[in-house]
Formats: sequence, C-alpha cells, structure tokens
Amino acid sequence: MRNWRMKMCVGVYLIMMAAGGCASDKPAPLTALAPPPNVDAHVLLLMTEGKNLFDEGRWEAARQQFQSAVQQQADLAEAHYNLALSMDRMGDQAGAKKHFIEAANLAPGNKVIWNSPPLRRYGNVPDAPVQATSAPVMPGFGGGATPGGGGGF
Repeated sequence: MRNWRMKMCVGVYLIMMAAGGCASDKPAPLTALAPPPNVDAHVLLLMTEGKNLFDEGRWEAARQQFQSAVQQQADLAEAHYNLALSMDRMGDQAGAKKHFIEAANLAPGNKVIWNSPPLRRYGNVPDAPVQATSAPVMPGFGGGATPGGGGGF
C-alpha cells in the first residue's frame, strides 16, 4: 500500500512539473510579417529582404527596406508593422508608435497586428507627458489627508 502511494505522489509531481514547464508567461518573440500576396513585385522584394535582415538582427538595414516598402505602397499594413518593429528594436519609440498605430488602422481585422504586445504598449500612450493639475495630497497625523501634507496644527 505504501509503495502505491509513493508511485502516485511521484506521478502527480511529474505531471505538475510537465504542465508547469509547458505553460509560460514569456511572450513569443516578435517577428516581421511576410508580405501579403497582393503587393507589387518591387515591394515584395523590399519586404522579403527586410524580413531576412530583421531575422538576422540587422535592425537598421531592415528599417531601410521597410521604409522603402512604405514609401512604395503606403497602404500596406505589414510594411508599417515591420517598420515599427525595426524602429522599436532600435529604440525609436516615437517612430514605432506612429507606424504600429498606422498598421492597426490599415488592417482592422489582422489579429497578429492587433494582438501584438508593442501595439498594446503604444496604443494608448499620450503624445506628451501628463502634467499634474493640483498639489499632491499627503496623509496627515491620524490618517487624515491634507493638501500639501500639512499636519493641520
């Protein structure tokens, strides 16, 4: 009987470890999107080359290819998205925000674009920092709050 309990505990432990190892909060790495089939041949070449450069970690060269693709076909959501990914990797958050939002506006049904963590990060960011409109309220003695933190004495 004791041997059976030991085997059961080990089995439950192994199942829990396997389930815990499969479930991860780590998001999938972001990759550049492939161009859709309806693009111009030159844009297809730019997008393909940009994706290859992005996959190699050559952000600036990829950005240049995606920027050219956006200039050639400004209504291509994938080009804006890929350009934004490159800019984000290079630290240009202002440029990335603009193109992530443009990609989402151009592709309202594209779940890859709309569910991407960068779009969620940039989607509701104000263009300017929010300024405080009043003095901070600091707690006073006895738990009461007074403007400016005075103790009320």
